[in-house]
Amino acid sequence: MSKTIFVLNGPNLNMLGKREPGIYGAGTLKDVENRCIAVGRDLGFEVDFRQSNHEGTLIDWIHEAGDKAAGIAFNAGAYTHTSLALHDAIKSITIPVIEVHISNVHAREEIRHHSMIAPA
Repeated sequence: MSKTIFVLNGPNLNMLGKREPGIYGAGTLKDVENRCIAVGRDLGFEVDFRQSNHEGTLIDWIHEAGDKAAGIAFNAGAYTHTSLALHDAIKSITIPVIEVHISNVHAREEIRHHSMIAPA
């Protein structure tokens, strides 16, 4: 089994540190990447950390991870709530996928309370 974890980040997460710091904090995506790599190393995993604003790229990376990785930690951003295509991509692989968020989605707009990712 691979000792690599893909950490995939969706749209607008490249704007962390600039976008709505009252919701997302002042940390940047590079800060998140550095923390993930450090924790992964402590647990004996390599972390392959990526971000894209494009749904198709995220789908390609999910498929790639299905062949190469032990699992995926996935912050799909707004696609969490809208993307049947990402849902289907996750269903097409057999490795574990964990949905993660920076903010408490249940304390935000109601549209953010539903996930297309989690049911996969």
